[in-house]
Amino acid sequence: MDTLQPAQEQKANRVITVLSLAIPIAVAVLLGIRQKVDLGSWTTYLPHLNGIINSITSVLLLTGYYFIRQKNLVAHKRTMLAAFTFGSLFLVSYVLYHLTNESTPFGGTGWIRPVYYFLLVSHIVLSVVVVWFVLRAVYFALSGQIVRHKKTVKYAFPIWLYVSTTGVIVYLLIKPYYIH
Repeated sequence: MDTLQPAQEQKANRVITVLSLAIPIAVAVLLGIRQKVDLGSWTTYLPHLNGIINSITSVLLLTGYYFIRQKNLVAHKRTMLAAFTFGSLFLVSYVLYHLTNESTPFGGTGWIRPVYYFLLVSHIVLSVVVVWFVLRAVYFALSGQIVRHKKTVKYAFPIWLYVSTTGVIVYLLIKPYYIH
């Protein structure tokens, strides 16, 4: 593929940077809204859907890794774009849930409590960080900048896999405390 002109590259970098900042800020603002929107009781099932979405994302990430190790570029690209799509669906569902429902407090006691909070805090911090890496990795891949894609994926893949996997673990730990 032709190399991008500097102006195109700058524009792409600006878009990635803006999205990488805007997404976590928007999520934080939405989480802070005290007046919840009433869209019906169906939204109480969104955490369960989010657990499924994160599980699928984790499997897709591992499958995409397998495909690239097998040098199956077409399957790798399809799988990773599916992972990106599921990650985007998760974000929409997560925001929708927290826009419509109060956060559920963790009720666990004993040794599980610090484990839960360690996983939750590391999950949240890395979910903010990973947005920039994932957007860059996808951009570099789709624009044919494979060397830069590979360099970015060294960081994006393990962070994204950790975030999606700990998302499932955190969900399973707090699941008993959801009220329907």
